[in-house]
Amino acid sequence: MTPDAGSDAPAEAHLLVVDDEPNIRELLTASLRFAGFQVTPAADGNEALRKAADKEPDLVVLDVMLPDMDGFTVLRRLRVNDPNLPVLFLTARDDLSDKVHGLTVGGDDYITKPFSLEEVVARIRTVLRRAGVAGPTEDPVLRYADLEIDQDAYEVRRAGVTVNLAPTEFKLLRYLMDNAERVVSKAQILDHVWEYDFNGEATIVESYISYLRRKIDSAEHLGLTGAAAESLEPLIHTRRNFGYVLRRPSAR
Repeated sequence: MTPDAGSDAPAEAHLLVVDDEPNIRELLTASLRFAGFQVTPAADGNEALRKAADKEPDLVVLDVMLPDMDGFTVLRRLRVNDPNLPVLFLTARDDLSDKVHGLTVGGDDYITKPFSLEEVVARIRTVLRRAGVAGPTEDPVLRYADLEIDQDAYEVRRAGVTVNLAPTEFKLLRYLMDNAERVVSKAQILDHVWEYDFNGEATIVESYISYLRRKIDSAEHLGLTGAAAESLEPLIHTRRNFGYVLRRPSAR
C-alpha cells in the first residue's frame, strides 16, 4: 500500500473504483479517499483492466452496468491475472438472480444502488479483512457500554442479548456508535445512513430512532427481568433542536 496523494499517512488500502456515471464515480472517489483509502477511478471496463494491471489495487469496487462490457466480464478478466483480487459489486438492479450471479462468478460482496456511503466503507473493510489486507489488529466489533455491533456478522447484542435489526436500523445504530457521546443532526444521519440522493422527509429519522429505542433500550423487548431490567440504562437520547446522541445517562 502507498500513501494517498497529499497525505503523509499510509493509505488503508488501494482501491480501484469503476463506474460510468461521473457523479457516482467522483462521489465514491472523494468519500473513500476521505475515509483513508488510496483510490484510482475508472469509467469503463477497458479502463479498469488497464489501470488494474498498472496499479495492482487491493480491492475493486465494480459497477455491473458498464458501457463497453458488464462487470461480470470485467471480473473474469481481472481474475486471469490476479485470481484472489477482492471485488465488491455495485448494481442498480433489485433482481435476486443478478446478485446471486455476481457472487457465483467470484464477487466477494455486492451493494445495491442507491447506497449509503457508510455501508460502502463498512463492506469494503469487511471484504479486506477477509482477504487479509486490512490490519490484523482491527476489531470488527464496536462496543459502547453493554452494546456491541459485530460488523462482519451483522449482529447486535445489548446486555448479552442478541437484537434483530433491519438493515437500515443496523446502519443507523452503527452511525450512532461511530459517533458515541457526540450529538448528530437529522441532516447528518440522512447523509450517512440513507442513500446519497435521498430527498425524503427528515421525519423518517425520528421513526427509525423510535424503532431502535424499542429494541435496544427496552428491557421488555430484550427479555430482561429483575435486577438486569432495573440496571438497563437508555443509550439513545434526543437533544431537542440539535439531534440525537448515543451515550450513558451519566456521560453528560
